[in-house]
Amino acid sequence: MSGVVKTFFSNNKTVFTLGFTALLISSLGDIMAGVTLGFMTNTLELLPGLMILIPAAIGMRGNIFGALGSRLGTSMHVGTFELSLHKGSILRQNMEASLILTMVVSFLMGFLAKVVSTALGVNSISMQQFIFISVFGGVLAGLVLLVVNVVVANLGFRRNWDIDNISAPLLTAAGDIVTLPMLFLAGILVLNWNGDLATLFFDIMMVAFLVITVYLIYEALYRRDEEARRIFVQSSPVLMICIFLDLGAGLTIEDQITHLVAYPALLVLIPLFLQNCNALGGILTSRMSSLLHMGIMLPGKVPGKVSYENFAIIYIFALWVFTFVSIATHFVCLALGLASPGLLVMITLGLVAGLVTVTVLNFLSYYVAVTTFMFSLDPDDHSIPITSSAIDFIGSLALMAAIVMFGLSI
Repeated sequence: MSGVVKTFFSNNKTVFTLGFTALLISSLGDIMAGVTLGFMTNTLELLPGLMILIPAAIGMRGNIFGALGSRLGTSMHVGTFELSLHKGSILRQNMEASLILTMVVSFLMGFLAKVVSTALGVNSISMQQFIFISVFGGVLAGLVLLVVNVVVANLGFRRNWDIDNISAPLLTAAGDIVTLPMLFLAGILVLNWNGDLATLFFDIMMVAFLVITVYLIYEALYRRDEEARRIFVQSSPVLMICIFLDLGAGLTIEDQITHLVAYPALLVLIPLFLQNCNALGGILTSRMSSLLHMGIMLPGKVPGKVSYENFAIIYIFALWVFTFVSIATHFVCLALGLASPGLLVMITLGLVAGLVTVTVLNFLSYYVAVTTFMFSLDPDDHSIPITSSAIDFIGSLALMAAIVMFGLSI
């Protein structure tokens, strides 16, 4: 047995080296995002329903740009990638498609956040305010993430790294660091703008965003290059499903928001927890997509040896990362004067909810990747968005259930 374990770690030395490094950087970045959310307690109370949008907003950044990183990683593996921004290049078409998806999805998220909250009887801000916050935060964060993605791809290509092991965690952290402050800023603007002039402004912005969204959909379908059009057409239906899953995650957390503000450390933990789940999912789905494209992993009704080896890698990452973020969250909150339920409780919460979520993640990632591949679709376009949003919802349920189990919501 010891020989098998030794061989396993030896064969995956590079995976663990790059993965642990990327997850550490991701976790440190997510702490900054978590602290931002921890200090947003007043804003969340003054803007009812905003918490519904937050998981969707940060989740979509990972869905769109994580998929971008996965596609670039696959193109490196199969030899079609080139560091060029000339018209028609793989890199440029991927960038264009990702920016268009960012605008379209951000508008739809704001619109659907209001529709869902109204349908379920949740008190919330107006549709115009939802759309302004969603688009403002989403587009600005998307521009930053586009730059980060290109930098990661450039470094990986020049240094011959397997970016499947690093792009998802790094982009997850970058997305959190940028998106939450942008949402916070947009929320502050909404709170401070009152009266008829503010109402007119938000009405005009909603109409302007609608016109831009419709134009970009037309541009993607009829004016873009073939690869950019393919990415948009195949990604859009999946991202629509993902919006509802992420809004479900937001509703799950919104339901506990009055209790969570009593322990801001739990609010700090939420983005760290969910985004590390997404980072792990990004690593797994990126690896599986590349393995399927290269013929190393064969699709089947049940996972094979290669799949279980990748499951084991994710479990090892999970044990480390959820313990680390729970400890880090506790001590960072103590240093900032934010109430915490205690170190042992935080660690137990992170590990219990994290391992439950990762177990679902492993099998979900396998069957999503295999199913899309068998239907001649690109797993890079579907695996990360579907698994990421599903894990947002499942992870939120697991974390809220663990919080209730420990009596922290009472």
